[in-house]
Amino acid sequence: MTARLLCGGMMCLTGVAQIPTPHATTSAGRWRDATLDEYKQHLIVLNAVVDACEKARDLKTCDPMLVGPDDRVPVGSQVNAERRLIRYGWLRVLISKAEEPDQAPPKQQKQAAQDPESALPPPPTTSQLLRNADQRLRSDLAQADNLRASATSHAEERSAMQQVLAGRDFRGLEQTTVRDSVLEKVGDWLNHLIERATRLQARSAWIGRAIVIGFMVAVCVGLVWALIQLERKWRVRLVPQAERPAADAASTRDWQLWLEDARKAAAAGQWREAIHFVYWAAISRLESRRMWPADRARTPREYLALVASEDPRRANLARLTGSFERTWYGGQAAAESDYQAAEQIANTLILGTGEPARRGAT
Repeated sequence: MTARLLCGGMMCLTGVAQIPTPHATTSAGRWRDATLDEYKQHLIVLNAVVDACEKARDLKTCDPMLVGPDDRVPVGSQVNAERRLIRYGWLRVLISKAEEPDQAPPKQQKQAAQDPESALPPPPTTSQLLRNADQRLRSDLAQADNLRASATSHAEERSAMQQVLAGRDFRGLEQTTVRDSVLEKVGDWLNHLIERATRLQARSAWIGRAIVIGFMVAVCVGLVWALIQLERKWRVRLVPQAERPAADAASTRDWQLWLEDARKAAAAGQWREAIHFVYWAAISRLESRRMWPADRARTPREYLALVASEDPRRANLARLTGSFERTWYGGQAAAESDYQAAEQIANTLILGTGEPARRGAT
């Protein structure tokens, strides 16, 4: 019923400027927000305008300004119900022509007299159009009377549907998430893109083929890039957790023992040997955490290369490696301060924090 009201209203709703509209809002005289009661009153006045114009057929009664602005009518009885714009241009045009008397088309009458079967029916006169307008306005008024009953019916139907959806059979239903909506839009976009490529291929084969090939190349490049990033993150996790380290690997000796030897050497003033033990304590701890496959044959630089560039431990391991290489392989003399700095870096790598490792920590 609501649809009929809107469809019919677009051809027959007209507003008279003299109609009181205390709750209506007009926009530059073109349309106004009208309630359902104002809409019904509008139709009643328009019936009177059409009847007066049909009887008098003069400039005063057939003034198109009597039609007034268009109306926006609410669809439903809710407070914030959606509104539909009803236009009255058809009635303004009809009333502006109604002041002219009806004229029978002589050519069509002559043709109808010569060949009644092939002659087209004559167009309706202005009087007939006015009578049709009057009937249409009355029909819209009847539809407006039934609008509230229709809105109540919709509310009852909505309540019944909510009860059905609350049943056991529909408990597993979930509301569409934002992720599902985004994926659906992406899928629709891809389908639209492929459809356009197919159309272009039908018109110009090389354009469609180039688009398809370019799309496939982009997908392949994206997959390769994703695999490279994944490999960089997981390349240090190359050995299963259950696999034991090699016999000569640093992790075969607990990192606590390496750290104990470092402190014994430091107590004896052997700073170079102490830094050596501190380095291998850090390597043993990281290797026991499966940072890389256990292999003692690696050089310090090879251990450093196994740590991903985005790993936050790489910077500290690089500093500790540099200190170890300068004093152990480079022959540079080491002091107590060098050992203290190396032990502090090793503590950070062993515990994963900036706190120094405690003796006997696990």
